[in-house]
Amino acid sequence: MLRIHQHFQDGSRHTLCVASPATIGRDPSCAIRLRHWRVARLHARLSRSEAGVVLEDLGSLAGTHVNGRRVAQFAPIARRDQVLIGSCLFEVEVVEQGESAAPARETVPHALSVMPQGNEGGLAATEQNGDVDGGAVWGTNAVVPGILPQAPELPQGSASMADAAAGTRALHAALRQELRAALLHALDLRRRDVANMSDAMLRTEASQLLAQIVAQRVAAGALIAPGVPGEVLDETIGLGPLEPLLGDPAITEVMVNRYDEIFVERAGTLQPHEAFFSSEQSLLGVIEKIVAPLGRRIDESSPLVDARLPDGSRVHAVIPPVALKGAALTLRKFPVRRPGLQDLLAGGALDARMASFLSLCVARRKNLVVAGGTGSGKTTLLNVLSHCVPEGERIVTIEDAAELKLLHGHLVSLEARPPNLEGKGAVTIRDLVRNALRMRPDRIIVGECRGAEAFDMLAAMNTGHEGSLTTLHANSPRDALARLETMILMAGMALPLQAVREHIAASIDVVVQQTRLPSGRRLVSAIVEVTGIESGRIQLQELFRYDRRSQAFQACGLVPSFFDEWREQGLACDARLFSAETAAMDGGSLAYAGPGHVEAAAC
Repeated sequence: MLRIHQHFQDGSRHTLCVASPATIGRDPSCAIRLRHWRVARLHARLSRSEAGVVLEDLGSLAGTHVNGRRVAQFAPIARRDQVLIGSCLFEVEVVEQGESAAPARETVPHALSVMPQGNEGGLAATEQNGDVDGGAVWGTNAVVPGILPQAPELPQGSASMADAAAGTRALHAALRQELRAALLHALDLRRRDVANMSDAMLRTEASQLLAQIVAQRVAAGALIAPGVPGEVLDETIGLGPLEPLLGDPAITEVMVNRYDEIFVERAGTLQPHEAFFSSEQSLLGVIEKIVAPLGRRIDESSPLVDARLPDGSRVHAVIPPVALKGAALTLRKFPVRRPGLQDLLAGGALDARMASFLSLCVARRKNLVVAGGTGSGKTTLLNVLSHCVPEGERIVTIEDAAELKLLHGHLVSLEARPPNLEGKGAVTIRDLVRNALRMRPDRIIVGECRGAEAFDMLAAMNTGHEGSLTTLHANSPRDALARLETMILMAGMALPLQAVREHIAASIDVVVQQTRLPSGRRLVSAIVEVTGIESGRIQLQELFRYDRRSQAFQACGLVPSFFDEWREQGLACDARLFSAETAAMDGGSLAYAGPGHVEAAAC
């Protein structure tokens, strides 16, 4: 006897016992009868032999699949092998003599371990009067014509709940693959020049074709959940499951570890998300859509790429062989509304005195370095500070992947370029910094210093381009200066360490340390002044700090040395900004009033 555990598209689960051999198909004479348009009259046969249970396909058009692969014959069938015929996913269990033939406790199959990517079974479709043939026979890209509207109900605490969710997810992915293949084929039949169609036109036409395909599948008996067509359309025309995530303002970062494993960041904390790509090929297609318009490439010879979306969101992609689990994608969203210092104040990233001081430093052309760890908010703070640059000054921004969105009337934005297939044509950040000096900039803003460009950036800061800004990765202001030393020395500069330190001390005025707390909160943890060099060591003076015990921002009571310079220029400055006794936000004369009121707020 054979015990068959069945999992149907409508969420029902059945267990039955049949004698060997057992025929599977639509015909009433079949021991296992499956009524579905993708199941042949005599579809497959189960039998027992010395090798075990043998599954044999009887020449069906739609095929028989075991563990996600189309087979003509498969033996032996193990207890946990997943057999997929039409819309039914089932497992086969041998019932030995002496065992009860009554159905055992129902179980739910695991998800398909491998979803096929090729089209081994071929495909056939016809188009008449502009309609897509709903009876088209698809290969292994499309093995399931329906989807479970919800996971089957199971007792709380049951171990098979996870199996039920996995089985539902596998059927969902298979349906999306089928509809996507049908849509692509329909677009191909129309002979449309997709490359020259606008996004709106392409989405409209694809939506109409997909509606026809879905209507014909439903008429043939398929069960398709309402949200599936939208998912298929996004995956075919747009960025797949990333589309709703990009539209969610609460999500700040999206991490795709593999095609079926997505995490998001909300309010500074990471959490798994139920969205997934239907296949590895679908994820690779989305990555290609992102990088191709930028003139960049990603393949096995160049498996890493940095890119950006049209809204400025930063994208980093890695594919095999470097990514062992499959293609991975990290997307840092750019906010729809550009934040300002008032937004940082409201979010507790800094206090009013710190905001006024930083605004004053930018307006009066002090060189700033924003340091911090990955995801600490360096680029956001750099964007905000750049809004304090007075109108009329010429700014040149230089980045690896353009993220800065400056609201300034006199702006030139430059972006580095990787080498081409022949390894030529690369334009590095250092090349751009050198060329920016010939563009008569008042300020240069480098998105991030990572290498030899640090020397040229410091040289620009010290030779008539005061008020420049940049960021770098470091855990403290002291570490930031040490990293700058390392970058310059590793760039092949034949300079003694003392000369490098003097160069750094003469070029940088203020270091702003950005920190991401374990709770996910991002804030300015320290503002320090670079006061010079003494006994071969760069001297720092802490002006503001964040105290983790009291969870408050504190002024250190020290006045910056360049205040004397400002007073000599006739700009009287209020030293109360740096008084530890002054409330951080008292609503009085020291309250931050915005970049347009810097002088009134702090001087």
